[in-house]
Amino acid sequence: MRDKGQETRKPGRAARLGLGALSGLPAGCAALAVAELAAVAVRPEAGPVIAVGGAAVDRTPGAVKDWAIRTFGTNDKLALQLGILVVLALFALALGVLALRHRRAGAAGVLLFGAVGAVAATGRPDSPGVTDALPSVLGAVAGSVLLYFLAGRLPAPHRASAGSPEGPGRGWDRRGFVRAATAAAAASAAAGTLGRVLNGAGGRDAIASRDDLDLPPADSPAPAVPRGAQARVPGVSPFLTPNKDFYRVDTALVVPKVDATAWRLRIHGPGVRGPRVLSFADLLRRELIERDITLTCVSNEVGGPYVGNARWIGVRLADLLADCGVVPPSRGGPADQLVARSVDGMTIGTPVEDVMDGRDALLAVGMNGEPLPFDHGFPVRMVVPGLYGYVSACKWIESLELTTFDAYDAYWVERDWAREAPVKTQSRIDTPKPFARPKAGTVMVAGVAWAQQRGIDKVEIRIDDGPWQEATLAAEDSRDTWRQWSYAWQATKGGHLLTVRATDRTGGTQTEKRTRTVPDGADGWHSVAVTVE
Repeated sequence: MRDKGQETRKPGRAARLGLGALSGLPAGCAALAVAELAAVAVRPEAGPVIAVGGAAVDRTPGAVKDWAIRTFGTNDKLALQLGILVVLALFALALGVLALRHRRAGAAGVLLFGAVGAVAATGRPDSPGVTDALPSVLGAVAGSVLLYFLAGRLPAPHRASAGSPEGPGRGWDRRGFVRAATAAAAASAAAGTLGRVLNGAGGRDAIASRDDLDLPPADSPAPAVPRGAQARVPGVSPFLTPNKDFYRVDTALVVPKVDATAWRLRIHGPGVRGPRVLSFADLLRRELIERDITLTCVSNEVGGPYVGNARWIGVRLADLLADCGVVPPSRGGPADQLVARSVDGMTIGTPVEDVMDGRDALLAVGMNGEPLPFDHGFPVRMVVPGLYGYVSACKWIESLELTTFDAYDAYWVERDWAREAPVKTQSRIDTPKPFARPKAGTVMVAGVAWAQQRGIDKVEIRIDDGPWQEATLAAEDSRDTWRQWSYAWQATKGGHLLTVRATDRTGGTQTEKRTRTVPDGADGWHSVAVTVE
């Protein structure tokens, strides 16, 4: 005999649909939680959210990626993962409604979700093989079984009969459904949390290898930053960008954690005297140089934040290549492209001529006096002054292949970005900020300008449609670093538009016409509107 209160009348149609949808959520959560836990035994990148997110990044047109970076900034990866979770939640709700009428079809839908995750995981460039499919498969099986079970606890749809708006039939076990759904949700939360913690604890060897690393002093240290290189104006960027504030733009949804003691670099391809493999210790035994170099992302809009200046220490890339027998194409070498590969599958193609023309192209191991942060490529990354990052700044690097531009298109070139991309002359107003309301009188306008490999010769400011006025340049560190500037503006009340432009040492001045970042970097003057009170 059924206990009183255990059996209740069947709910109405709308309530049944709502309960069906809600049964899908615990099933979806269970699938993700089990997959997250299973990824601990495989690798964090094999989790379905990361795998599907990575596949989405790979297949997204360059213009859309550029929009995401402009809109979400360095939170673009978080926005993508949240978007995936929202889509999965809606999918789970729909499967719950489907399972209300067709339990097997609903359960099969969860398995379809698992298949998508498995295909995405095994299709990633850095996937080791079918083992990456396991988290999605196991998660899908768990979610499918749970949805089938929960749907069986719900009242089946029925036709209404005369005399009863709800029709005849037995009641349903509401208390049992609530208990089962609650228990499933709690177990999923626990499993997901445990998976996150364990995945986050992964890479302990990598963390230890970085903590234990004492970088040797540079054989060729960077000169001291000149006095006066930092403009004494509140609000202007620091001359050397702190590591925590240095921009990060890449496609890695999970930051790779590479153990420096196990890291290896393979150098191969036409022009190399046999494939060569180097360890991290091998690199540190070579001559180390230290240089201040400004890096710029090609996704940086006019006036944007994706530029930073740091003190890097590393090995001269040209010397390393020369020791491997590589000759630049201008001297008859067979390869004109150097393809750097990251541990996460990213490929970046750099002109061989550029890395061997005498500039301070580095395999960097340190940044601002410490080992590279994981976010910025530990244990080794490329730094090539004068080139946008997408053609030079490979992080978490594991191989260098000599090839030709005709033979191979690197990751971003496949997505309609230019093969070669020297940094364009640019300038930015750091202070006052847009829509600021300074007081009338002397207002300091200040910012930065950069033209790596050429150097900044002049910066000019224009107030509204007035004449161009030359700004005061701060001391120059080198032609590979940005240069700060300032201008004392005698501000009058009212609305004003401040515009800046820079001229490099070749005589090239920024053009007025604004262009977007695709295919080889933005152009145009940066302007800031203010209201003087």
